[in-house]
Amino acid sequence: MNIVVLRRNKGSSGLLTLTRHRLISLVLGTVIVLPAAFIGAGYYLGVAHMKANPDDLNLALQSELDAQRLKIEEVTRNAQENMDALALRLGNLQSHVVRLDALGQRLTQMANLDNGEFNFEQPPAQGGPLSNSDDMAGSSMNVPDFLQSLQELSSQIEDRSQQLGVLEDMLMTRNLQAEVVPAGRPITRGWLSSYYGMRTDPFSGRRAHHSGIDFAGKEGSDVVAVAAGVVTYSGKRSGYGRLVEVNHGKGYVTRYGHNKEHLVEVGDTVKKGQVIARMGSSGRSTGPHVHFEVLVNGRAVDPKKYILASK
Repeated sequence: MNIVVLRRNKGSSGLLTLTRHRLISLVLGTVIVLPAAFIGAGYYLGVAHMKANPDDLNLALQSELDAQRLKIEEVTRNAQENMDALALRLGNLQSHVVRLDALGQRLTQMANLDNGEFNFEQPPAQGGPLSNSDDMAGSSMNVPDFLQSLQELSSQIEDRSQQLGVLEDMLMTRNLQAEVVPAGRPITRGWLSSYYGMRTDPFSGRRAHHSGIDFAGKEGSDVVAVAAGVVTYSGKRSGYGRLVEVNHGKGYVTRYGHNKEHLVEVGDTVKKGQVIARMGSSGRSTGPHVHFEVLVNGRAVDPKKYILASK
């Protein structure tokens, strides 16, 4: 390959011959030498710039360190806020668990369950063989799964709390109904001496209706309430002698007549089985006994089924 070179100053021309080796050398010189020259020039300028401004590098490094420190502080603050939120949630869950334990113990007592059958002071018994599956080898829980599990646990505890609360209300209602409905005998010692219904009157000898049941016994024996309620009468009444009347609600009223002594007053709240009077023979009576009546919605009924209800 021949290249003609013209020289303007002399108006002459020259011939330059490029062989294959000269062409390769020219290309390599362009590809290698020129970039190296640029790099060297940049390095020289950079060194010269640093020599001219020795504090610029320190300022750049300090600025970068400040930025990294701010990021670390922000991450630390976010982590602390998340930990505080988790600690608050954990405290709420612990308070719910304590309330559930107390509620469970009350329900155990209200349901008359055997001691130890439901022990809320001990964790539930669990167990099982160790799985050999690779999938069950166990792995650490990541943060999103942990937060989701915590939220699910919180929802389950709240749901169980509401359900146990409803169960407690039902048991209390059942127990209250059992307490206010008359059941059992109005004495602790004695015997049945006269039934409800038509009988021969012990004073006139004529047939007459007897509105209650008589229980005879030793004078001064205990007379007890057959259900919980409020005392609405405590004093003398014609035919009954000294009378105690208890209103149990739901239309139930019981009367205890011919007492020797009263142990309660009007307005007192009495429990089932509580001693409210001493057996006597006051009023229209032939001897120490208690005249026991049960009224439902103001009408006297046969007390027999209520006496037998406790058996």
